[in-house]
Amino acid sequence: MTSTQNRRIDVHHHAVPPGHLAYLGTNSANPGALAKWSVEKAIDDMGQGGVGAAMLSLPYPPETWDGGKEQSIKITREGNDYMAQLARDHRGRFGVFAALPINHIDASLAELDYAFETLGADGIGLMTNIGDRWLGDPHYAPLFAELDRRKAVVFVHPAAPHCCTDLVPDIPDTMIEFATDTSRAIARLVFSGSALRYPNIRFIFSHGGGTMPFIAERFIRMPSLNPALKAAVPDGVLPILQRFYYEMAQASTRFALGALMPLVPATQLLFGTDYPFRSAPEHIRLLTECGIGEGTLDQITRANASMLLPRYAVAI
Repeated sequence: MTSTQNRRIDVHHHAVPPGHLAYLGTNSANPGALAKWSVEKAIDDMGQGGVGAAMLSLPYPPETWDGGKEQSIKITREGNDYMAQLARDHRGRFGVFAALPINHIDASLAELDYAFETLGADGIGLMTNIGDRWLGDPHYAPLFAELDRRKAVVFVHPAAPHCCTDLVPDIPDTMIEFATDTSRAIARLVFSGSALRYPNIRFIFSHGGGTMPFIAERFIRMPSLNPALKAAVPDGVLPILQRFYYEMAQASTRFALGALMPLVPATQLLFGTDYPFRSAPEHIRLLTECGIGEGTLDQITRANASMLLPRYAVAI
């Protein structure tokens, strides 16, 4: 048994509130995994992978259902209350990255306050884009100002934009488009000046940053190609990319890590599983097969998240 077992922190772990599947309808690429979800199975998977605590987030945002403002608010509150109850029922095992009805900024600000002040949420979950408005769009400015004031942790999960769904026959958007949309969101945050303007928001990007590590050199060159972008990155692009956090769900392979680990310091890497779509034991096996030493494995799977989310820190 290694020193990290039963102390690992999974920052990418989905919960499925009652009724959630009915809301989703055909929008889920893998409804079978969601239908089989239960808190008992989640805790069992955590135990098999040595995970002491998992940060819960909704697998799809309320805006997925396009049911209007009131329904969006209702589904968001139901999901957040459900995740918070799980955290209370299993104290120390679950945290909450609360959802927001993000198309409606006034309602999002109200839900943000409720999530932090009433539910004790650990952070906020946002999508890379909603309604083809990527993070960094002026739409988000009032929300980002409040998140920055609170020095909030923001977990960013990908979504396929309207422009780019069902492009490749027989291949779900999760396979290709999600990773690409993560790169779009990072680009919009960086080159809109939002990353500079809101330096206290601690962003976690899913799936190892998507395709961004592979194309990072293009990001770094952009201000020289378009001098108008220099104001957004006065110290260059690289320091901003290295300030973000990146979790390793579905990116815990030598292929993905070969691009990501030379780009950002090990302090910015976090452990994630994407449960119930993937599992904790599988990700630990993949990371081990990469040849990562025990010290670095402990850093990625426990220590870094313990600094970011100190209430879940467990002394070794």
